[in-house]
Amino acid sequence: MNNVKPDKHYPSSTRGAGVGSGDPIVDVLKLLRTQKVVAAPVHAASPWAVRFDPYSYVKLGVVLEGECWIDLAGCEPVLLRKGDFFLLNNPPAYTLASALDVAPHDAAAVQEGEDGGQVRIGAEADEDTYVCCIDFVFEQTNTSVLFDVLPPVVLVRAGDPRGALLTNLSALTVAEMESAGVGRSLVLEHLAQVILVHMLRVHADQTERPGGWLGALVEDGVGAALRAMHADVARRWTLDELAAISHMSRSAFAASFKAKVGTAPLTYLIEWRMSLARDALRSDTRSITELAAATGYESESAFSTAFRRVVGLSPRHFREKSLQQASAG
Repeated sequence: MNNVKPDKHYPSSTRGAGVGSGDPIVDVLKLLRTQKVVAAPVHAASPWAVRFDPYSYVKLGVVLEGECWIDLAGCEPVLLRKGDFFLLNNPPAYTLASALDVAPHDAAAVQEGEDGGQVRIGAEADEDTYVCCIDFVFEQTNTSVLFDVLPPVVLVRAGDPRGALLTNLSALTVAEMESAGVGRSLVLEHLAQVILVHMLRVHADQTERPGGWLGALVEDGVGAALRAMHADVARRWTLDELAAISHMSRSAFAASFKAKVGTAPLTYLIEWRMSLARDALRSDTRSITELAAATGYESESAFSTAFRRVVGLSPRHFREKSLQQASAG
């Protein structure tokens, strides 16, 4: 880390690197670059079951009427009741069902029969279950920064006081899904983003030891250091500075950060810088020298060495490969 410039600040408009928001949740969601948000209301009449293929991103859901089972490959089945919210993180194949012994239909076949975006299973007059699902599609490059800190399933049960705002948000979301108002898709996208942030907040709050940076945010000490690093990623941070922000000794801070986040503080900083660099190399036209400065390195060679160590390619080769993939796509 001796190649990082001290106290060098860059304007907050620097895209993809430099000064961040100081809020790791905001920074991560911006980095993921949401490509699509798809609302998928499911109306069903018992008995019913639908099997979904593995999904490479995040799916949110809330049971609005009735109850259903969610059965993910490799996990214990979970019974969801009215008012329960769930988040599926990069899920394997899974089934939603009125009962575990019902033979499932393939989701692709069911979705072919969508009516104005509403999926209906069974006779409408016999419907007893209404589940609202929202699918997120992100750019693939940096999705691990979120996926790696979440379990396969996050639940917020009905009646949990931490989920009260989610109930209000779901009511707004359903009303918007059932409307034909102008700007509907934009409103749904923003509501879905807000619900996702609240799910992340509740998970961090309700879990004894949530993984990675997300869990560390609820700690006054380590969380303060994380926010500081995100606020100015180009600064020459030292363990002493970060420990002081956390109101801990150097050794206590290093041990606490490693235990909560899963990696050493300066290693986390380097990895976050490289996540920003990957995004910038794919999405803007700055030179590698400019990008090196924006992520805190005093030379292109120092930045390239760090990038190659983390990513496995030089910045130049990474950019060329990304451009080729974009052209092929």
